[in-house]
Amino acid sequence: MLLQDWFLTSQERGNPDSDIPTWCEGNTAEPLFHGKTYFERLVNEVEQLGDGDHLFFTDWRGDPDERLRDEGPTIAELFAAAAKRGVVVKGLLWRSHIDKLAYSEEENRDLSEDLAAAGGEVLLDQRVRRGGSHHQKLVILRHPGHPERDIAFAGGIDLCHSRRDDEQHHGDPQAVAMSSAYGKNPPWHDVQLALRGPVVGALDHTFRERWNDPTPLDQNGPISTITDKLKHADMRADRLPPQPPDPEPVGSHNIQVLRTYPAMRPPYDFAGKGEQSIARGYTKAIKRARRLIYLEDQYLWSKEVAQLFAEALNDHPGLHLIAVVPRHPDVDGRFALPPNQIGRAEAIALCRRAAPDRVHVFDVENHEGTPVYVHAKVCVVDDVWASVGSDNFNRRSWTHDSELSCAVLDETRDARAPADPAGLGDGARTYARDLRLALMREHLDRTDDHDLLDPDSAVRTISAAADELLAWHDGGRRGPRPPGRLMPHRPERLPWHQRIWAIPAYRLMYDPDGRPWRDRRAGTW
Repeated sequence: MLLQDWFLTSQERGNPDSDIPTWCEGNTAEPLFHGKTYFERLVNEVEQLGDGDHLFFTDWRGDPDERLRDEGPTIAELFAAAAKRGVVVKGLLWRSHIDKLAYSEEENRDLSEDLAAAGGEVLLDQRVRRGGSHHQKLVILRHPGHPERDIAFAGGIDLCHSRRDDEQHHGDPQAVAMSSAYGKNPPWHDVQLALRGPVVGALDHTFRERWNDPTPLDQNGPISTITDKLKHADMRADRLPPQPPDPEPVGSHNIQVLRTYPAMRPPYDFAGKGEQSIARGYTKAIKRARRLIYLEDQYLWSKEVAQLFAEALNDHPGLHLIAVVPRHPDVDGRFALPPNQIGRAEAIALCRRAAPDRVHVFDVENHEGTPVYVHAKVCVVDDVWASVGSDNFNRRSWTHDSELSCAVLDETRDARAPADPAGLGDGARTYARDLRLALMREHLDRTDDHDLLDPDSAVRTISAAADELLAWHDGGRRGPRPPGRLMPHRPERLPWHQRIWAIPAYRLMYDPDGRPWRDRRAGTW
């Protein structure tokens, strides 16, 4: 297997303004399933930082009072204590929209102020397109002089409320308001990666590009600028310490850091025409799929993304698509709900028209029957290429917001049959296969995976379990509950009078296009 068969080359990345490595060899990527696991690891690693070490982070939302363990510490307590020990604490939080619109402006500002009081610096960053957001979830811990201790965390888990759940899916005691279908403490399914090796340097570089960009932080106009000044917000980034050398190779994982930055004015110094390496990376990998695309995603609702899957399904009659998505959007309401519903219904319908019997979409519930909100952003192609990140399978994530994903190609072949499911000679790879199997075992309440290794067998097994659970519900829940937590997903088709306004609202507000006009016209990323 040649890495360039799956990974983007430097030219294919399409962003000549950045000198981020094309890919990094010799790493380890460890999936951390759910917020409790990630937060426990984060506490352990941050508490080992000392004077002169670095703690850099970016996030969509940061709640200073979110407890990382039952007994604490909170996010603010953990990071503030590090700053007081002499750790260089720097953060970039999306400035966000106002809380009255169910966003997190005040929470992000509070975390910024708490850490500033301890000696850290957290900037509220609004260098986004109109209606856009910074959506990356990244923490980088560096130990100058001891690079073997360096670690980074990247994926889908924010440093905020509702994320501290586990595999039982009873939810975070500190919950955000969501659709009433998810209950008082919405169950939450998510994945974050713990990364070691040279890739830590690439992620550090990604943080520094944004931090050092000279564009003013506030792009919202005069009202928000005045508000920031009245609140004495820090609007100027201090100088970062020099970037330490990359850690030495530590494992068998080749990792490509993929990103989204929109084309905007004023442009980013490091992405003058934007960057869509996430969209390009997925496109290249999915075109190579032959047997099974397994994905978990919060949205899966763009026509452009669905068309990519549909073309792959049309081109390869042995290819199956398994998608695990939330049962309901995260919002209620006559005006908020229909645009959220319409995109996914259209995307799934497009895929199913291409291959009605090879598209398998499921949602998740806990053992009490409460739906689980799927926030994970995972894709595994033929047990070879796998990606975990902040990006969803929609146009917004692929063009409009800032996003970050890590695609992994493991040098270690998996000897379990089928050893080469796609038949291209690449062979199944241990990391990608283990990631898929771990997620399937959780959803099926399984400890073994003997009938999940082969793609066709996995499809039959997962579909049968979901159908059995559905039949149990439809039969009045009589008798023991069948094992497993997956249900066949049934998108609701909206009546015509709602579709009239929901479709344009979805296209313009919920799933905007951040590409340059030439790429929009050409239909390219």
